[in-house]
Amino acid sequence: MKNICIIGAGFAAISAIKHLRKHDKDLQITLISASSDFLYYPSLIWIPTKLRKGKDLTFSLSNFLRKNNVKFVRGNVSTISNGGRQVILEDNTAIENDALIIATGAKFIKSISGIENTYTLCEGLGSAEAISRKLDSLDSGVISFGFSGNPKEITALRGGPIFELMFGVDTYLRGHKDRNKFTLKFFSPAEKPGIRLGEKAYNGLIQSIKEKGIEIASLGAKLVEFSANEVVTEKTKFLSDLTIFMPGLTGPDWLKSTNLPLSEGGMILADKHARVLGFQKTYAIGDCASYDAPDWAPKQAHMADIQGKAAALNCLSDLNGEIGLHTFNWELACIIDTLDGGTLVYRTQKHSVVISSWLLHWVKIMFEKYYIWLIR
Repeated sequence: MKNICIIGAGFAAISAIKHLRKHDKDLQITLISASSDFLYYPSLIWIPTKLRKGKDLTFSLSNFLRKNNVKFVRGNVSTISNGGRQVILEDNTAIENDALIIATGAKFIKSISGIENTYTLCEGLGSAEAISRKLDSLDSGVISFGFSGNPKEITALRGGPIFELMFGVDTYLRGHKDRNKFTLKFFSPAEKPGIRLGEKAYNGLIQSIKEKGIEIASLGAKLVEFSANEVVTEKTKFLSDLTIFMPGLTGPDWLKSTNLPLSEGGMILADKHARVLGFQKTYAIGDCASYDAPDWAPKQAHMADIQGKAAALNCLSDLNGEIGLHTFNWELACIIDTLDGGTLVYRTQKHSVVISSWLLHWVKIMFEKYYIWLIR
């Protein structure tokens, strides 16, 4: 019986498992991850504003794995050998496979001096809860929101959650505290942060920032340092009692110990079929992968789902002695939530749609509940 190993337990891995099992009921699937818990990352934006608690967003994958007849191996990967056919864990356990799907996600680049004085929302539940506690402790002050990218990997950034959290905190303060006692600031080393959403969406973001009285503290200037109460760029510096910052992304550290092809930005190089360049029956999907993609290509759960399907179908074809030629289309799909409404942004290489409505806040909530119900 053929054994497919999947490294990682996030959106990309879940998608791959679903499509593998849909097309082959007997295939052996082994999932390797440090934890069998799943975290619904898109809703971390609601932890600081009390719309969600941790228990609402995290749960064990045990039922999902059982239903799909997946063997779970708990561990951290050390390296990959034998052309991808062997995964070595940190405890030296070796796991053989007939095909390998790498879906480990990425890690944040923590190279700016004093970055430990900031909070990175998407690092996980603990970080989101820490932001919530810090926000609770403030009766007034300056709250700053910012994000940056990976200069060597143009698509390796995650700015959407920062806009959502910033707008959400603004709405939350208006309803639960005295908004007039707080100054909200936005910063980014990018000249036009959010432009990957498209010109119309970007203009809408800037207009919303201004309408909500959020100060644009710095754009287009390199970030130099964070202190406990200050943000310093090459051109300016400003006070900040709470700094929420999303750094750029790169690949996990263990990739450096392999002979996998890596981009300059530290991601696994893969082709349009999600195959790792130069490797047989080895695939990279989700945030850890680097593709020949448009400059607006997103690192988000929606694309991870799409890539997971393509990798699964190509993997099955390759194992059957065929050449899998399934590809995927680049799509950016998100709802930029504000707690009291939202803006839908949908972008492909041919189309761009931007729609704003109070209903979209509830659409985002319903999608979260539906996805969690499907997996749980």
